[in-house]
Amino acid sequence: MCSLHTVISTFSKHTILSFDKYTVCNHQSKYRTFPSPQKQKKHPVVDKNELVQKAKLAEQSVTEQGAELSNKERNLLSVAYKNVVGAHRSSWRVVSSFEQKTEGAEKKQPMAREYIEKIETELREICNDVLSLLEKFLIPNASQAESKVFYLKMKGDYYHYLAEVAACDDKKGIVDRSQQAYQEASEISKKEMQPTHPLRLGLALNFSVFYCEILNSPDKACSSAKTAFDEAIAELDTLSEESYKDSNLIMQFLRDNLTLWTSDTQEDEAKAGEGGEN
Repeated sequence: MCSLHTVISTFSKHTILSFDKYTVCNHQSKYRTFPSPQKQKKHPVVDKNELVQKAKLAEQSVTEQGAELSNKERNLLSVAYKNVVGAHRSSWRVVSSFEQKTEGAEKKQPMAREYIEKIETELREICNDVLSLLEKFLIPNASQAESKVFYLKMKGDYYHYLAEVAACDDKKGIVDRSQQAYQEASEISKKEMQPTHPLRLGLALNFSVFYCEILNSPDKACSSAKTAFDEAIAELDTLSEESYKDSNLIMQFLRDNLTLWTSDTQEDEAKAGEGGEN
């Protein structure tokens, strides 16, 4: 068996890199979210099946190694799975939009529905693989606060992805598990990390998007994002040169989302006011 570093390094060099260092909103969500602090470059697109197979190899390496991952291995593994799941989430959004546009078309809509179900099945399998890896190996082996926050955030993210495609009967339990993971990660990060730490900021960013997209609570999303942004601004003197670019970028994303959510809320209030006029 190849070493974990060799497997995930090879995997990461050949994955689809259609989003930048932090942002997955270009083809998955209109909101800014935080994947992983790992530099990415564009490479030739490969088949999805190859991505999945290499993810399986990385997973097998983690289970056989059994020890805590280094920061580099941890980031590589996160980016590797993010590319696999990102391709499926993008496909799901595109085909779902197509299905809505073909409503009433006898031939096209059933085909779109069949493809959506196929994507959802594959997406659930990938997310469940990652969650199993996190819960059985990565989280239990995490001894450092930063590793615990990283993996708990990752756990919240992947339950978030499951919630996007969950059936009504299953959704509440999945949403609860996502929120619990984010909450636990937040509590640790606030005790152990500076407000300007990029991982703490990235967690706050994704948690706020979860509030907006999954819990449909833009007010809570704005509140949590604003708190994280304001706390970081107040502690800018603690920002190290090493993390300056990362932290500054995520703070910009928090501000972008706040601007968007505030604008959406104002538009909704204006429409509600117009609707109430005689």
